[in-house]
Amino acid sequence: MRVIIDTNVLISGIFWSGIPHQILQSWKSGKLELVISLDILEEYHRVAETISKKFPQIDISTILELISLHSVMVDISKPYPKITADPDDDKFMVCAEASNTEIVISGDSHLLDVNGYKGIQVLTPRQFIKQFKL
Repeated sequence: MRVIIDTNVLISGIFWSGIPHQILQSWKSGKLELVISLDILEEYHRVAETISKKFPQIDISTILELISLHSVMVDISKPYPKITADPDDDKFMVCAEASNTEIVISGDSHLLDVNGYKGIQVLTPRQFIKQFKL
């Protein structure tokens, strides 16, 4: 199953236990296929590096390298259309549309507000786990 994971879910999965961590483990074990674009990957790196300063005991380089190597990279041209109330979130929906990925996992209200856009489901981590029984 192909999914797009928003940055906050990824960061929560890296630095804390809980449902986002469970989603990352499902990806690592091959149950999920992660879809990204260059802009998404760059945001993952930027935010993870900022958060990692507070948690120096966690090595983010390994997970970020795994994501770079073992995700489906989608080439997307800019500018993005306005989809959400926050233009920084549009990259996730554009990536989903360009790659025919039907699920974006996010707790971000701007993304959740556009659930159903062009057939793309935006699910919270809890909704995703419950719906797909991972």
